[in-house]
Formats: sequence, C-alpha cells, structure tokens
Amino acid sequence: MSPTGLLTRATPAALRGTVRVLLRQHRRPVRAACAILALGIAFVVGLRIWMASSPEHCADGDTTRCGDGSYLPTYARTSTETYLADGGTALLVLAGLIGLFVAGPLIARELENGTFRFIRAQSVSPAQWLAARIALPAVLVTAGTTVLVLVYRWGWSGVQDNEYASGLGWSESGVFPALGPAAVAYALLAVAVGALCAVLVRRTLPAMGLTALVLGAVALGFGKRRYELWPTARRLGKGAWPENAWNIESGMLTPSGKEIYWQDCWDAGLVGPEDPSRCLRDRGGVTDFADYHPGSHFWPLQFVETGILLVLAAAAVAVAFRVLRRRYA
Repeated sequence: MSPTGLLTRATPAALRGTVRVLLRQHRRPVRAACAILALGIAFVVGLRIWMASSPEHCADGDTTRCGDGSYLPTYARTSTETYLADGGTALLVLAGLIGLFVAGPLIARELENGTFRFIRAQSVSPAQWLAARIALPAVLVTAGTTVLVLVYRWGWSGVQDNEYASGLGWSESGVFPALGPAAVAYALLAVAVGALCAVLVRRTLPAMGLTALVLGAVALGFGKRRYELWPTARRLGKGAWPENAWNIESGMLTPSGKEIYWQDCWDAGLVGPEDPSRCLRDRGGVTDFADYHPGSHFWPLQFVETGILLVLAAAAVAVAFRVLRRRYA
C-alpha cells in the first residue's frame, strides 16, 4: 500500500477522535504554545508603543537638531531595531522546538514505551495514529506562525524605512525568514522532519537530536545559499548600489567577459588605499560590474524557498508513512 493509501484510511471521523485525545494528553504544551504566541505578539506591539512614546524631534528618529549632520536615536528605537533584527532567527528557533516536540513527546515516546501498541488494540490504524500526530501540530503551527509573521511585518515596517537602521534589510538572514510564507514552511518542515525521525529512530532523545541536526542543517544551508534561489541582476559601469538592494558580488570584467571579483583581491591583500581598483586592472579588468538582488526579488526568493521547504516536508511525511507501514503493517 502506498503512503497515499495509508492516508486515505485515516477517515475524518477517526482523525477527529484521535485529535481530541491528543489535545487532552498534551494540553499543557498546547497552552504553552498559546502563551508563546501571545507573548510574541505583545512583545512586538510593546516595542512599537515604546518607540512611538519616546521623544523624537525628527521623522528619522533623531533626537538632535534636524538636518545638522548628526544623528542620535532614542534608546527605545535602537533597542527595537536590535530585537527585530533577530525576528527571523527567533521564528526558526521556534520551528526547531516544534520539531523537537513532534519527534520526542508526541511520537517517539509512544513508540519507545509501547503506548502505540495499546492504541492499535483500540482499532486505531497506524495511519490514523500518525496522521493525527502530524495534522494537529501542522494546523496549529500554520495558524500561529502566520499570525507571528503578520505581527512581525507590522513591527518591522515601522523601523526599517529609516536610513540609519542597521540589520533590518529584507535580505538579512535574521530578518528574511520572518517576512513571508517561508516561516510557515519552516514550521511545517519541522513537523514533518520530527515525525520522520521519530518513526525511524523510535527513541525519544535520539529522535530529538536527529531532528535538531537536520533542521539546523536546512536552516544553515538556506541562510548561506539563499541568494542562488533566483537569478541576480547586473549593473555595468561605476555607480552606487541600487536602493534597498541585496548586494551579492562586484568586480570587473575583462575584454573577453571573464569576471574578476573584488573578494579575490581582498583575500590576496592587494587592495591599496591609494588605488583600490589597481589589482582588478592588473588582472585585465576594464569594466566595473555589480551583481545584486533588487527589492523586487524579495517575493520570488520567498516563494522559491517556501516551495522547496514544502516539497521537503511532503517527502518527509511520505517516507514516514512508508516506514510506519513496513514496520507495523
């Protein structure tokens, strides 16, 4: 029987009954999750209120004389920027905790202590048992993460337009995941990976450890290679970087079109203060170029990353049902 066939055996009525049992068994973690959601919302709202109530003389948040060439923001503004600069990281950590809960207390512990066999004796099929333990957290984390993303975007939009704000660009690794559907996809992947690791290992702590390792590798991989998910734009000739752009690489082109990168000269220690571009010209560079992602690439990058994460999540769920069928059919 295919994983799809296993899913079809999990009828809606059976799922509802199993889900009710799960909610009773794990009501404390569910309440804790609701408390975290409320705290997250209150924290962002509190930051915006704190910043808005602080005395600022200028539209950019300056507390000194406007337009005098100096800039001194309030402590509330700098603190808000600092906290919001790690919003994406916070959501990734939250997704990891969800994965650990699914892998450990929700699934692996029942496989390890034999509770799973007792449930089977009550006419609950393996497909129904696993489907309920995937569907319930998937629905809850989709709703909760969506709310957190919307609240974070509202908080972030109030400070990121300031030209003096640091670490709040849409491309920052600590910001990007929290600005769109990728955050929801990470949470769903965490549920799927937790379920797969649980049925593979069938021991609580090892399953949680493996889940943390896999999710950490995925988050780190996307953080390092996210810029490759969509083709970059290229600017030829000298000039400033476009506003709100994610700067990827720059250098010079030779007459044949070969790319010579600034980073190569920096690594070789050949960039001098008097003539910084001499190294590039000595290597045959004649035309400046810059590769970047403009602000318009935000949504394509978000959707591509989200799609990849959802495909990985679907694959993990399919494998989890296949493993369960082979071991407990």
